[in-house]
Amino acid sequence: MRLLCIFICIFQTLLSCSLPISAEESSVDRGYRFLTSKAYLPPDFDQAVFDDLWKVWPEELKEKAEKASPAARRKMIYSYYGIMERPDSKSAPLGYVVTPQQKWVMNCFTCHGGKVAGSVIPGAPNSHVALHTLTEDVSKVKLQQLKKLSHLDMAALGMPLGTTHGTTNSVIFGVILDSLRDPEMNFDKSRSIPQLLHHDMDPPAWWNVKRKQKIYTDAFVTKNHRVLMQFILVPQNNASEIKNWESDFADILAYIESLEAPHYRWDIDKQLAQQGKKIFNHHCARCHGTYGDNSTYPEKTIPIADLQTDSARLNSLPVAYRAALNQSWLSRFGKDPVVEAPGGYVAPPLNGVWASAPYFHNGSVPTLWHVLHPEERPQVWKRTENGYDINKVGLEIKSFPMLPEKLSKMEKRTYFDTTQFGKSASGHYYPNDLDQAEKQAVLEYLKTL
Repeated sequence: MRLLCIFICIFQTLLSCSLPISAEESSVDRGYRFLTSKAYLPPDFDQAVFDDLWKVWPEELKEKAEKASPAARRKMIYSYYGIMERPDSKSAPLGYVVTPQQKWVMNCFTCHGGKVAGSVIPGAPNSHVALHTLTEDVSKVKLQQLKKLSHLDMAALGMPLGTTHGTTNSVIFGVILDSLRDPEMNFDKSRSIPQLLHHDMDPPAWWNVKRKQKIYTDAFVTKNHRVLMQFILVPQNNASEIKNWESDFADILAYIESLEAPHYRWDIDKQLAQQGKKIFNHHCARCHGTYGDNSTYPEKTIPIADLQTDSARLNSLPVAYRAALNQSWLSRFGKDPVVEAPGGYVAPPLNGVWASAPYFHNGSVPTLWHVLHPEERPQVWKRTENGYDINKVGLEIKSFPMLPEKLSKMEKRTYFDTTQFGKSASGHYYPNDLDQAEKQAVLEYLKTL
């Protein structure tokens, strides 16, 4: 009987990896397989909870879901919470691993696998993700089903997971998880956590990681695969497990760096774009780099006083926290240096920029036209689900002078309110050096990147 139990455990472990390991499988292929089939975190919910999520929706939407077929209802649930379908498996979610036991486990694609104009693109920012709304509703269903709350359910009781759909409080997730680990990655709940400055972040496009030597908005960490592991540092994973998964994350980084920016799908005025290239190279390339043959990228950090964008992200990581990472296994004990006082944000590469709306590190600017016209940026805006604005190049939105009244908490998360903390759309006023014709030419050129 004991041998049978051991065999069953081994068999279930192999199943959780979905695909057999092949000597011919590339690191890139392994990385995608690990992301989509291997559980590195405890489950967030099970299939029975997922199937009942619609039952806690607003009445009108609940009635519509009740009358829908199971397949149509699943699509409604995906749409409501910003869950993407895997392009290579229409019945499976991209941002979750569903185990053989029908447990749903979050993976990196929850934030880094989005859709643009209705088409899912792995590596694109998930500008639809509704993590806090999903977690609140999961907790309601679990209580109805007399099930225990998960680590994420408990976290949402004490901190925001994201105050606007399409953004998350991911930086603070990392701060908490990192702080509770000693340099060798042993969990120690007695360790102190710095004062938390909650704020929302827009997930960056993965296809630009290959162009960077440092990662994150302030480019404070030298790129390596260990740093990607900070989001699996939950107490349930001990130091030995984390280190055993290191080779997995080397493959995951290889997959991320294999991604190419998608090509713009609509017509481009090539003559105007060529004019825009010259203007871009004269005014913008010194920070954002050049594109095409012999492209360059300076990876330049711009002081916050010059950039004038929202500083919440920069201020959220104390020097002491950054210094501790310099002494940690995550940075190979400083062999991959951590910048302890970056002082600003890095100007990102712009490959595939047409497909990475909204813009700025906090997702406060809905289109590239609004980036180029600072005085026209909306104070409050709400996007459509699958619409794309080909004239302004970015999200199809409706603008508001202020947040509408009498909204539920969930409804408020469907609006982006730039008056709230950490959500300012100010700064990056450099386009004001251009006239209207030059701005239009640059906008056309950005479609080609």
